[in-house]
Amino acid sequence: MANVKVVLRKETKKDGTSPLAIRITKDRKSSYIYLEYSIKANDWDKAAQRVRKSHPNSTRLNNFLIKKLAEANDSTLESETKKTTVSAKSLAESVKPKTKGSLFAQADLYLERLKQDGKFNRYSADKPRVKHLKEFLKNDVAFSDITISLLERFKASLKSVSKLSERSAVNHLVVVRSIFSQAIKEGVCDAKHYPFGKEKIKIKFPDSKKVGLNKEDVANIETAALSKEANHARNLWLISFYFAGMRVSDVLRLRWSDFQDGRMYYAMGKNAKGGSLKVPEKVLQILKHYEIDKKEDEDLIFPELQGVDLSNRFEMERQIASRNNAIDRMLKEEVAKAAKINTPLTMHIARHTFGNISGDKIPIQMLQKLYRHSTVTTTIGYQANFIHQDTDAALEAVIGV
Repeated sequence: MANVKVVLRKETKKDGTSPLAIRITKDRKSSYIYLEYSIKANDWDKAAQRVRKSHPNSTRLNNFLIKKLAEANDSTLESETKKTTVSAKSLAESVKPKTKGSLFAQADLYLERLKQDGKFNRYSADKPRVKHLKEFLKNDVAFSDITISLLERFKASLKSVSKLSERSAVNHLVVVRSIFSQAIKEGVCDAKHYPFGKEKIKIKFPDSKKVGLNKEDVANIETAALSKEANHARNLWLISFYFAGMRVSDVLRLRWSDFQDGRMYYAMGKNAKGGSLKVPEKVLQILKHYEIDKKEDEDLIFPELQGVDLSNRFEMERQIASRNNAIDRMLKEEVAKAAKINTPLTMHIARHTFGNISGDKIPIQMLQKLYRHSTVTTTIGYQANFIHQDTDAALEAVIGV
């Protein structure tokens, strides 16, 4: 009969902690299963096989150890029942998880997969969120330890200690939810431990305020006297606006071959939705300034991504983010000042500006097509930020003009 115990290994890490492990002994030979948790020797009760109360997460760790010890005993008993002869090493192999099952291990895997999939924007946004989660927990935990109350405390800490907004705090919970979903799919987390959904943690984003410029602001941008560098930033902004708030990632990837017979053809990078738009005369006038550098139809129109390997999605998104930051700085520091615009001017606000000026003048189904939204529900929610006619009329009816 094999003997199964939780032990603290003798080797010491740089931080002064030693790893916890399950020791399986059979016929005076032992094999170890490391549990990916490390504590200091003075926090370990060898006789009781428990973490002392001096450790800040003793309760959670002890619950985890009890669970793992029970699982190891069950697996060992099952293996010994099936075979009359079995070694300590083979018993340990039968107990070891096939995939890393701790929260931190799955969080690291989540980030690595974003990187492998080339999703730089999500990777760069979610990496600090994972860091905040690890800092809050201090030590790695099992998924069963991530309770509703713990997540509520995590969210409260983000807002009170880290001074993050409600939206930012909710984005952190979205990352936790993604890690849980991944772990369940990997088979290292039981779905019963999933803390999100009805009567659990609900992911609800607060209404965000979207502010767009008006027609006069756009006219001022079009006619402002600017330096050559600032004029280039203005051109990019106007191209985005003239094409219904085209995203900067799509503007920078435009090629001369995308323009044919007075129309512009492109597939939006965010959701790969394709389509075409008539090219306004104002766009044609802007493009003339860049034709001097044209060599082939497949050339990029704008210089920001020239020389970048566009087949490497991660690198492409990284370069776009870097270039967008530089463009936004120019828009804020020079273009907005020259156009006498007080609203912070960015590439993304071109999309809000199109929404603000279109208001309720364009049928919602047509706006969905122009915005390249996957569902009309998204368009309705987006455009609600810019439709004020009914509410303004109702207010005036009560209090007068």
